[in-house]
Amino acid sequence: MSADPTPRFRDAASETLPWKIIFTAISIVFLALVVVLPLVAVFVEAFRKGPEAFFEAIYEPDAMAAIKLTLLVAAIAVPLNLVFGVAAAWAIAKFEFRGKTFLITLIDLPFSISPVISGLVYVLLFGSQSFLGPILKSWGIEIIFAVPGIVLATIFVTFPFIARELIPLMQEQGSGDEEAAISLGATGWQTFWYVTLPNIKWGLLYGVLLCNARAMGEFGAVSVVSGHVRGLTETMPLHIEVLYNEYNFAAAFAVATLLALLALVTLALKTVLELYYGDEISAGRKH
Repeated sequence: MSADPTPRFRDAASETLPWKIIFTAISIVFLALVVVLPLVAVFVEAFRKGPEAFFEAIYEPDAMAAIKLTLLVAAIAVPLNLVFGVAAAWAIAKFEFRGKTFLITLIDLPFSISPVISGLVYVLLFGSQSFLGPILKSWGIEIIFAVPGIVLATIFVTFPFIARELIPLMQEQGSGDEEAAISLGATGWQTFWYVTLPNIKWGLLYGVLLCNARAMGEFGAVSVVSGHVRGLTETMPLHIEVLYNEYNFAAAFAVATLLALLALVTLALKTVLELYYGDEISAGRKH
């Protein structure tokens, strides 16, 4: 009886299964140590002295002032970045113009510069020793060590998020739908509202979520321009630092839970969007 000439190959799935298990286990352990464990530690430390101490730290006047300021800064920075991000992405993706590469480089600038350096730049521009600072102060306008400086610093560190989410999406979609709408008599605003916006809405929402989370959690740039005036120019991250440096750990972790909850809500919203609108998101990205 002759041997079977057909070559026998090992099953690729069975060959790679052990490696899949190993790499999956490594990923889970890494995430547990780097993400889950610190997150759990924040909530455990926040409630270590009981719910009464937790809510007392949250409703303390300086903490409430920090929360209100954080919400105010985000309420100003995110809409402005929304307008800029959509306009910049539309210009870059739909048109060809001189300086386009330079504009893309400027959009990526906050990713390559330390937030502390960006805050220092605003101090050099609007501080008391600068050229503009005394002029603005003579008009009654305070930038540095005031809310406007915090808003400007936050806008700078967060403006790439929305634009960077929309640029590749718009480039892949092209301008065919807009050209068709204009050829049928639609105005520029109608074209944007009924054609462009529906195609980018999920990417836009992703960008807004990331921008908002970064705006509320920004520390470096805000720390430089705020002056750390307690109850006036302290955002939540700055207030947490002050409480921690005062060895008021329970209060520091109590306020930190609010930022942690913001991160969890952001992640949950992103997951829900992908779960219920995953097909539409994929269709929009492949359009």
